[in-house]
Amino acid sequence: MATLALDVKGMTCQGCVRSVEKALRAVDGVQDVTVSLEKNHATVVFDDSRASAADFRGAVEDAGYDVQ
Repeated sequence: MATLALDVKGMTCQGCVRSVEKALRAVDGVQDVTVSLEKNHATVVFDDSRASAADFRGAVEDAGYDVQ
């Protein structure tokens, strides 16, 4: 298992948090997702043989948010 921290820009409400969580959880190999609106931050625990950082960045960007 691996852990990835992402700075997510553009979230303004709990609905945004749910959208980001849903997008991250849809990536194959995800074990756990935590998203903080206050910190504009997401943490993903995942199987690194099934997903990569690029997969998660793409998922967040496809959901309409920016990743730093």
